[in-house]
Amino acid sequence: MATQYHSSYDPENSASHYTFLPDQPDSGHRKSLKIISGIFLSSFLLLSVAFFPILNNQSPDLQSNSRSPAPPSRGVSQGVSDKTFRDVVNASHVSYAWSNAMLSWQRTAYHFQPQKNWMNDPNGPLYHKGWYHLFYQYNPDSAIWGNITWGHAVSKDLIHWLYLPFAMVPDQWYDINGVWTGSATILPDGQIMMLYTGDTDDYVQVQNLAYPANLSDPLLLDWVKYKGNPVLVPPPGIGVKDFRDPTTAWTGPQNGQWLLTVGSKIGKTGIALVYETSNFTSFKLLDEVLHAVPGTGMWECVDFYPVSTENTNGLDTSYNGPGVKHVLKASLDDNKQDHYAIGTYDLTKNKWTPDNPELDCGIGLKLDYGKYYASKTFYDPKKQRRVLWGWIGETDSESADLQKGWASVQSIPRTVLYDKKTGTHLLQWPVEEIESLRAGDPIVKQANLQPGSIELLHVDSAAELDIEASFEVDKVALQGIIEADHVGFSCSTSGGAASRGILGPFGVVVIADQTLSELTPVYFYISKGADGRAETHFCADQTRSSEAPGVAKQVYGSSVPVLDGEKHSMRLLVDHSIVESFAQGGRTVITSRIYPTKAVNGAARLFVFNNATRASVTASVKIWSLESANIRSFPLQDL
Repeated sequence: MATQYHSSYDPENSASHYTFLPDQPDSGHRKSLKIISGIFLSSFLLLSVAFFPILNNQSPDLQSNSRSPAPPSRGVSQGVSDKTFRDVVNASHVSYAWSNAMLSWQRTAYHFQPQKNWMNDPNGPLYHKGWYHLFYQYNPDSAIWGNITWGHAVSKDLIHWLYLPFAMVPDQWYDINGVWTGSATILPDGQIMMLYTGDTDDYVQVQNLAYPANLSDPLLLDWVKYKGNPVLVPPPGIGVKDFRDPTTAWTGPQNGQWLLTVGSKIGKTGIALVYETSNFTSFKLLDEVLHAVPGTGMWECVDFYPVSTENTNGLDTSYNGPGVKHVLKASLDDNKQDHYAIGTYDLTKNKWTPDNPELDCGIGLKLDYGKYYASKTFYDPKKQRRVLWGWIGETDSESADLQKGWASVQSIPRTVLYDKKTGTHLLQWPVEEIESLRAGDPIVKQANLQPGSIELLHVDSAAELDIEASFEVDKVALQGIIEADHVGFSCSTSGGAASRGILGPFGVVVIADQTLSELTPVYFYISKGADGRAETHFCADQTRSSEAPGVAKQVYGSSVPVLDGEKHSMRLLVDHSIVESFAQGGRTVITSRIYPTKAVNGAARLFVFNNATRASVTASVKIWSLESANIRSFPLQDL
C-alpha cells in the first residue's frame, strides 16, 4: 500500500508567511525519529621507441617524504559515500614533500571552486531573474569533508562567478549533521521549491523543504526552511541511511500533480522511489519504483530528465510526448561513478524502461569515465538547453589538501543532447560560454605522425588550453590489417599509452615536462577482433602524470563509437590539475586529476603522438590559450 505523509502548512498558498531563517534551531517542533528509524530500518609513454626516452619506473627518492597512517573514512558512518580518496596502489601512504609552488599551481584558473576548504556535490542549479545559481556541498571549516553547508554562487554566463553568503547551514535537528544534496523545482507561477536531504541528530536521512524568503530578489540571498520539516522520512523497508538526494520534480498525469524520485536500495538492488505531491509538503509514496537494477547497490544523486530525439534544444523536466526519450542517471555508491541509460517513460504507469537492457543504468554507459561524481542537470530556459554539473574530487592525499587549503572543483558545465546517430549515447559538450575565455586566434597545426613518433606543439602556456584535435588513420593500414590485435582491449588494464598495437595509441600528450618524465596522454586505440571488426577506445593515461607517490595513476577510458565517415576527434579542456576530455562530439568523456611535480609553473609542454607499430596518422590540431575566469565575492556592499 502507498504511504501518505501530511503537513498542514502549504507555502504555495501562503506567500505572506515567508520569513528569514531563524538564528537558532527550532527545538519546539521536534519529531522523534528514534522510534521511526527502528520501525523503518529494513529487511612511458612509448616504451621501446627510439624517438622517446625510456622512462624510469622506479619511485623518486623518498628520503624527504614521510609515511602517514591511512586517512579515516569520512561520511560512511553517516550513510553517504566515502569522501576520502584511497590510493589502492600505494598502500604505504607515503606523504610527498610538496612545495608551495607545486600546490599553488594545482589551483584551477577557470573551473568553479570556493576560495578555500572542501566542496563536493553540486546542488539545486537554477536560473532566476537573469542569474544562474549554483549551490554546493561545502565545509566552511576545513579542506576535508564534514559540517556540510550549502555554499552559493551566481553567474551571468556560467563561467565568471560571484560567491554569496551560505544559503543553508546545519542548524535544525533534521539537518544538524549535514545539509546534503537537493534539487530545485520551479513552479508555473515562479515559486521555487528546494527539496534536500538532511542528516538528523539521530543520523537518519530525511527530506526537507526550503524556499526563498523573497522571490523578487534576483540573488535569492535568504532561504526559509519549512517549519513542518521533515516532509519525508524513510518508508518501511528502506534503511534509515539509504534514503537521499531528491530529484527535480516533474508534472504528473493529473492536474496539479508533481512527481519526484529519491535514491535508495533494497539489498544490493539500486532503486528510484517515486513520490507524488500537490504542494511539496504532503507526499504519497507510489507502489512501484521508477526503476530498479539488481547488483548496482545504493543509488545516490538520481537524475531523471527528457531529451529530444528530433531537435538540438534541451527540454524542461516535465516535457513528455512524441520525439522524446528519458535519461535515468544514478551515482553508484559502490563504485563512485555516474551511470546513465536512455529509455522510455510511461507517465501513466510511472515506469521507465531502458531501450537496451544490456545498457541499463548501473551496468552500461557512464557519464564520465574518470574522476567525476554526483552530477546534476537543470533546464536553462534562457538558452533552452539542459546543463550538466559534476563534482570533480581530489585524488591526492588529505594531508596535501590540508596543506594547500582546498579540495575539489566543479566541472565546466556541459550541455546534454541525445546522440541521434548512435541512438544509444548522450552527447556532452562544454557550454559555449567557455569560448569567451579564448585568447585570440588559435594555433593551427597539422602533423604527419609516423609509427613511433611524437611532436612538440609550441604554445605560450600549456596549463590553460582549449584543444580541438582530429586524426585520420592511414586507410591502407586500417583496412588492410586483418589479423586480430589486442582482442578484449580495455583502457584500464592496457598498461597505458606505452602499450603498442598495430593501430594505436595516437593522440595528445598534455601537462608534460620537456624530458617526458611526467606526462598525461589522452588517446585513441583501435583494436581488431578475430572477425576483423575494428573497435575504437578513448583513454586517458595518468600512470606517469606525476613522480609523486600517493596520487591516483590509473588509466581511464572506454570504447567509443566512431561511425562511417567520422574522423577520430577529441576536445580537451586543460586547466592545471584538471583535464576534461571529450571524444567524438562528447559520446565518451573522461575527467582526469593530475598532480605533476616538474610540469608546473611554465614547464608544462604539449605534444601530439602516434605510438602505433604499423599505421601512420595525420593529426589536425587547433589550440587556444584560455584566460582565467573572474571568480570572486559578490560586492554586497554595493547593493
